[in-house]
Amino acid sequence: MKIDLHKISIREVIAGYKDSAEEGVVAYDGKLDIRPKYQREFVYNEKQRNAVIETIKNNFPLNVMYWMIREDGGFEVLDGQQRTISIGQYINGDFSLNERYFHNLTREEQNQILDYELMIYFCEGTDKERLDWFTVINTYGEKVNEQEIRNAVYTGPWLSDAKLKFSKSNCVAYLLANEYGKLVEGSPIRQEYLEATLSWINGGKIEDYMAKHQHDKNADELWNYFQSVIAWVHKTFTNYRHEMSDVQWGELYNQFKNVKLSSDKLEAEIKKLMQDEDVTKKSGIYPYVLTRQEKYLNIRAFTDKMKRETYERQKGICPFCKKEFDISEMEADHITPWHEGGKTDSGNCQMLCKQDNRTKSGK
Repeated sequence: MKIDLHKISIREVIAGYKDSAEEGVVAYDGKLDIRPKYQREFVYNEKQRNAVIETIKNNFPLNVMYWMIREDGGFEVLDGQQRTISIGQYINGDFSLNERYFHNLTREEQNQILDYELMIYFCEGTDKERLDWFTVINTYGEKVNEQEIRNAVYTGPWLSDAKLKFSKSNCVAYLLANEYGKLVEGSPIRQEYLEATLSWINGGKIEDYMAKHQHDKNADELWNYFQSVIAWVHKTFTNYRHEMSDVQWGELYNQFKNVKLSSDKLEAEIKKLMQDEDVTKKSGIYPYVLTRQEKYLNIRAFTDKMKRETYERQKGICPFCKKEFDISEMEADHITPWHEGGKTDSGNCQMLCKQDNRTKSGK
């Protein structure tokens, strides 16, 4: 990782300052992305931004900032986004300090601010080096999420197109996923739609996919995949329920897209399970009806009262090995398994020693 320190005046940094909301914030004559397109907006509160301007007006040192050098020769702020935006907003007249806006200052006071030199490190390195560096400097201040960190590293035409499709308010991915009902949890502007789809398409290896496609002209492959996932959900699960927003649909699509399924039979089973009080995680019903793995359902556990009643009824004897145990050495078990219709109630509870319960459950 190559890191060089530069002293750059506020006058130079703020030249061409432009805040275009979701389209991003730029400065340095258009060469600096302060906040890239569609990255969620962090803004200092009044006390924080005033402290930045007070520091500059008193000619006190401001903490160093970090800019990443992009392949196109431009820059992107790695650390210092809120400080830079605070400076830009003040000079732009978006807020006042001590009831004086920048344009109310004397020419001498204005020049003192504009001539103030910011300490900025220019950072250049491999994708991995930049990813590691961004993660380190993100350990303090306003936190950005993991996908925003990845976006700061894997810049290029592919990412610009992917953000347009997945990271803008009312983007096409958001509109498609909500046409049937909310199918993806989170917000596009916080990069959660993009992150989920990247995770689905490449088995959780998001960085590998972004590195491979970084220089592609567009993100059509990712968008086509997302459309296929949503179309499969519509076809397979015909009755929308709000619990569906918590399901990792891409993972199910990858596994079952070529399996012949009956939407009517699936709906009948889902309807029954939704009414089963033993199923405590209703969103888990969808992966369960396809995989038959009970772990998705969080089957209701026996209460301490049920366990005590059963233990006393058994007189502390494990019905499998016929040995006596303290209750702390035993575990509750369904006599008739839940998937065979057994309920989580006292009449279907037995206390087994830990060894026998693990043997019976195959743990």
